[in-house]
Amino acid sequence: MKKPPLFHQVIFDSLYEGLYSIDINFRITGFNESAEKITGYKKDEVIGKFCKNVMRTDRCKEGCPIAYSLELKENVKNYNMVIKDKDAKAIPIKVNGAIFRDDDEQPVGGVVIFRPVNELDLISRGVLKRMEFEDMIGQSRKMQEIYTLIEEITYSDAGVLIQGESGTGKELVANAIRQTSTRKNKPYIKINCSVFSHNLLASELFGHVKGAYTDAHKDRVGRFEMADGGTIFLDEIAEADPRIQLQLLRVLQEGTFERVGESVTRRVDVRVLAATNLDIHKAIADGKFREDLYYRLNVIPLEVPPLRDRKDDIPLLVDYFLKKLSLHTGKEIRKIDDTTMGMLMDYDWPGNIRELENVVEYAHIRTQGRVITEEKLPPALKQSRTEIPKSYQLKSDSFTEMDKIKAVLDEVRWNRSKAAEKLGMGRATLWRKMKAYNLLQ
Repeated sequence: MKKPPLFHQVIFDSLYEGLYSIDINFRITGFNESAEKITGYKKDEVIGKFCKNVMRTDRCKEGCPIAYSLELKENVKNYNMVIKDKDAKAIPIKVNGAIFRDDDEQPVGGVVIFRPVNELDLISRGVLKRMEFEDMIGQSRKMQEIYTLIEEITYSDAGVLIQGESGTGKELVANAIRQTSTRKNKPYIKINCSVFSHNLLASELFGHVKGAYTDAHKDRVGRFEMADGGTIFLDEIAEADPRIQLQLLRVLQEGTFERVGESVTRRVDVRVLAATNLDIHKAIADGKFREDLYYRLNVIPLEVPPLRDRKDDIPLLVDYFLKKLSLHTGKEIRKIDDTTMGMLMDYDWPGNIRELENVVEYAHIRTQGRVITEEKLPPALKQSRTEIPKSYQLKSDSFTEMDKIKAVLDEVRWNRSKAAEKLGMGRATLWRKMKAYNLLQ
């Protein structure tokens, strides 16, 4: 199958590590988005330049990883060096280097992949925020707390009850819990409890024997048996029939169950993760959910925040969705203009991340150029546009903050990421304040 245009560039830009390629004369021929973020240089600023004049490393004269690769005739891995970013700030990095060769095995260039050597240490000390964890995207405080909790329960087999509105990513959280647990290489079985009637759900969970009911033509193994030794994820648990809830309680308490139509007691070792988008306490008060089952499931409670409570993550999520769509379509759309991003930031997202992804995909499909603009958004979202939130409108005493923001922006040459870091606020918060103070360029 023919690869879409710029396929390799899309892959390069999806890498978390910085990457640049050089020709045989050590001139830069490629530079990915992560390299831009780490060094402060834009791709157009460095293409065609000698890498030593851009990276300005302590190893340029002696100890170049590409030179080592040529000399040793093998790739260089985890090589320590120090580069200087655009502002001459020293950045310790770890480097992997490899040589490109032609059909005659002659060197024609090379590639360097690098990352800040102390980044993981800085994250663990809380100096930097993780933007991704497993398949979850977000650097907001609430997402950082979720990442930390998942790491803390790595060696636990306790039940986890994941609560949150529809579309917030509860299944992704369950996947991350399982993937970081000691059972990650064991079976992982999922089931949505809301789509089955009582009899069918009992059969799905616990299996049945031939003749147990009209359509039971042969014995069937249930999901709990399939998950033995591993993990089961019970989605929409609050919508399960009360009779099923009693059977689930028995499995959680004793690790035993019986197939439908059989009196043989079977034993399993399964970790249970459950999720619901309903108000579980109201369901208990209404008699629709067993309180004793709730306490068995809720050993480790985990609340996934709605998107309206983590709006600082919207630019990250948009960027992620655009990259994913580009991989599928080959369309090089990597940016949403400021006005359009403002509309996304002001919207309350009742459908949460799922709705945001749908909106980005809709706009991506309709956009023929490289930048998504306001007119490409769904009509319903454009109609819901509201004024700037009052908390970000100009006030009579706001000149001090505006002057401070403008001064910092001037200091960092209007690099919003650096400005947000210096001001101690998220990029989205800075963007909103810039919009309120009419500082958008």
